[in-house]
Amino acid sequence: MEDRVRIFDSTLRDGEQAPGIALDPDQKVAIASQLARLGVDIIEAGFPISSPGDFRAVTRIAQEVQGPTIAALARAQAKDVDRAWEAIRHAADPRIHVFLATSAIHMQHKLRMDEEEVITTVKTNVGRARDYTENVEYSPEDATRSDPDFVVAVCLAAVEAGATTVNIPDTVGYATPSDYGTLIKRVVDEVKGNRDDVVVSTHCHNDLGLAVANSLAAVEAGARQVEGAINGIGERAGNTSIEEVVMALRVRADAYGVGVGVTTEEIYETSKLVSEQTGYPIQFNKAIVGRNAFAHESGIHQHGVLRERTTYEIMDPMAVGMGNSVIVIGKHSGRAAFKHSLDQLGIEVGDAVFERSFARMKEVADHSGEVTPDEIRAIVEEVISGIEVLDGVTASFQ
Repeated sequence: MEDRVRIFDSTLRDGEQAPGIALDPDQKVAIASQLARLGVDIIEAGFPISSPGDFRAVTRIAQEVQGPTIAALARAQAKDVDRAWEAIRHAADPRIHVFLATSAIHMQHKLRMDEEEVITTVKTNVGRARDYTENVEYSPEDATRSDPDFVVAVCLAAVEAGATTVNIPDTVGYATPSDYGTLIKRVVDEVKGNRDDVVVSTHCHNDLGLAVANSLAAVEAGARQVEGAINGIGERAGNTSIEEVVMALRVRADAYGVGVGVTTEEIYETSKLVSEQTGYPIQFNKAIVGRNAFAHESGIHQHGVLRERTTYEIMDPMAVGMGNSVIVIGKHSGRAAFKHSLDQLGIEVGDAVFERSFARMKEVADHSGEVTPDEIRAIVEEVISGIEVLDGVTASFQ
């Protein structure tokens, strides 16, 4: 049996909490449907008690989207748990995700609870969720700034009350891969143990730019569920980027030795849809889905890629649904790339025209950056018109 990591997508819950994003039910259903095509294992559809609109959206997703488990978030309060169940009860595989913080700073300043009260509250509300469904997840919010002994104690109490997934959130992006991996290993050893019915999960934020690295360290330590969002959107600096984790586990299967059930060819389409619906642009150099992820301007790189793609690409862009590699003509481009561009445009020229056109392209690129196909055509036409009186100058345009 394949050792497999479940992908828990929180684009519609934690991702939507990014400032300025407010998805209506139709938008959330559209994204959830695409996430199902992508093949994520769990969709956290929202936080039903947070607003009437979110409740309606979660309810529709539970009724209309088939395939993944549909989860709803709930604070460790009876009204939240009841509202979450009301929203997801029609799903084929519903999950209630209960959370309560465990760090001293949260317990003192936000919850006004001591450790004993936290454990009692977790047991009560995880048990309440378990009365509705066998699929219950518990998260000790701010786990990475909590006493590890207390994290383990609370997670054990949650499992005793019926939780089948324990998720260890790096809520404020504080952890490093080393200390996060250590915490996950301890939870795997002491909470999961030899139980096949308990999964340890990871939920990391990107405040220090370590969300993906921390999630992968957790997988190495035994976590078998990774939570995150498409394009890494979310609170503050965002969440773990789902597409980056998935491709890291696929490309470096030799290092991680685990499988994922995602249809990677749907990654780019999912990324585009989330960007369009949320209004959050994808940065050009974003790993996996950015405009430049498979683009090459350096002459050395272009020459290598044109000879053999794997010289400078560790992934096939087709594997994530992005089409072919992109050769960008600019100031760093070499003759091989320029010749490739002429061939793509159906332009054949002799050596003299080629060399003068190449030189002119460099002059244009110094000022404009990328040189477009239309500009390349114009450059060749300009060169030909300037030297057409010379003997032996030939050119053809298709």
